[in-house]
Amino acid sequence: MHRIARLFLAVGATTLAVACSQEQKPDENATLAAILPVAQVNLKFQTVEPGKRTGEQIYQAVCKSCHEVGALGSPKTGDTAAWAPRIAKGFDALIQSATNGIGQMPPKGGAADLTDAEIARAVAYLANQAGANFTPPPVE
Repeated sequence: MHRIARLFLAVGATTLAVACSQEQKPDENATLAAILPVAQVNLKFQTVEPGKRTGEQIYQAVCKSCHEVGALGSPKTGDTAAWAPRIAKGFDALIQSATNGIGQMPPKGGAADLTDAEIARAVAYLANQAGANFTPPPVE
């Protein structure tokens, strides 16, 4: 009787060892279904014609990626201490910096299609988040 028990034990252990050593391939469809809700990219194309964009629209599309986190030495959105010396230079000086580029920021933030009025709107929006009281040009 002990021989039969040992035999079953040996066969069971061998079967378990073989089963555990075989690599299980993940089910690709199950993996895709699980990650799709967070991995999906939604593209929304802006239909506002150039020249008609608000400061906030330009900030969201062009400026936010750097200014929200302070990338490349840019002053963070809403950081009153970082923006105070810049705001003190005046609205026109900030517009010139945004138009021509400053430090690591390229001219027009890299968006060559921005009009002068749109740059002024974006500058007013961004500076006003940090306490400025600049009046942006109207959207016409």
